[in-house]
Parts: sequence; C-alpha cells; structure tokens
Amino acid sequence: MNRSTYLSFEQVGMSFRRGARVTEVLRDVDLKIGEGEFVSIIGHSGCGKSTLLNIVGGLLKSTTGEVFLEGRVVDEPGPDRAIVFQNHSLLPWLTVYGNVRIAVDKVFRRTKSAAARHDWVMHKLELVQMAQHRDKRPHEISGGMKQRVGIARALAMQPKVLLMDEPFGALDALTRAHLQDSVMDIHARLGNTVMMITHDVDEAVLLSDRIVMMTNGPSATIGEVLTVGLPRPRRRLELATDVEYTRCRAAVIEFLYARHKMPARAA
Repeated sequence: MNRSTYLSFEQVGMSFRRGARVTEVLRDVDLKIGEGEFVSIIGHSGCGKSTLLNIVGGLLKSTTGEVFLEGRVVDEPGPDRAIVFQNHSLLPWLTVYGNVRIAVDKVFRRTKSAAARHDWVMHKLELVQMAQHRDKRPHEISGGMKQRVGIARALAMQPKVLLMDEPFGALDALTRAHLQDSVMDIHARLGNTVMMITHDVDEAVLLSDRIVMMTNGPSATIGEVLTVGLPRPRRRLELATDVEYTRCRAAVIEFLYARHKMPARAA
C-alpha cells in the first residue's frame, strides 16, 4: 500500500491527574495513516484506545506530542472528523431524517441550498439503507438501524476522517455482521479514511488495511502494526479458509493473548 501520510500521530502521550496522583495512559504513540486507509486499533481494556480516538476527535488534548491532519495540528473538535460511538447518541425527539439533517444544516447551511441539503441527507440515508425509515423516531427502530443512522449522520458531515469507537459492540452477532458488510461497502464506494477502535479480532482482520496493536496500560503504546494483505472486496464466507486471513488472525491473537495478556485487574 503506497498512500501518502494523511493523519499523523507524533510522540503522542496522555496523562490524567486526580489530586496529587498522575496516571500516564499513553506514551510515545507514533503512527501515520494514509488517505483512504482503514485502520483498526485493538488492545485490552485500559490500553488507551478510546483516549487515542478522542484525541484525534479533538475531545481531548494530548499531554505531549501532536496529531496532524493534512499537516495541520488537531487541537479541537471539527466537522472534518466525525465520530460514531458504540452508543448511537440519536436525539429521541427527532426522526431518522431529522437526526441526519441537523448535522447537515450545521455544516452546510452556508454552502448548500435547503433543497441540496435535503438531497444530501437522503443520499446518506440511502447509503446505509435507511431512507425508507426516514420518518421514524429512534424508539421505533432497532439497535442496528440506530447505528446505521449514526453512521449516516457522521458521513453526512463529509468528514476527512471517520472515527468509530466500537460501533458494533452492543449489537447481536447477526446485526453486527450485516453492519460490518455495510461499512465495507461504504468504504469501497467513498474511499474515506477510517480509524476504528475494536476488541474483536475477526472484525479487525475483516475490515482493516492495517491493525494497530496496543500494549497494556498504563503507559500503553503501539506494540506492533500488522498489514492485512487481503484483496478487496472481501467476502466473509470466502475468508474462512483463506491463508492470509488465518495468518493475520493468528498474529493478532498471539500478540494479545501470548505476549500481552490481559492484566489481572482488568479481567
């Protein structure tokens, strides 16, 4: 893969202070992500995965080091980075359409007409197969459908980087598989840059171009980066017996459960 650096972490560290006590969560994280690349961050609980994502999203400021997006320092939230959380975070009083439209109006009010914004919302809902449910409210749709709306809302902001924090973690296995396939399809169509946090080894191998494996916290850092040499499009049934899929899966499992076992206090 020969992609120029798009998103860059340079000596990123993060510490939290509580009274006189200082806890170092991340130390010396160096990573370069290319435009259009799908990168997963994996590691045991407490390794700072979500902290790293929140730094990219501008929700936290790193204690040391910097994050750069297209050469510019990331130090606050912005529409160029959209986050999809495990909790869908939809506004319950708005419809499916309204939950996406509110983001579109915020970002594009000055650059798109009302009609263009409407078409943009409908296009994103169609992309996640939710256009037919546009008039329903969150309590009327399933958990998987809510996540589809959350993904549509994030994509509707036309972000340079899509950040996903265990987006399928609260879903049943079948719904999770359907959404993974949808995300792969969307990534293939849009060629967007994605950084995803996950605990799921199979999910990481299925979706990613590279898998970043974190050492255990405190003072977690990148232990190893694995390139997934599987051609796209990927079809999960065909991967079951694929040699490269098996190699990648084994490499991640060996890192997580042989060289970096879950700390006893986090078990």
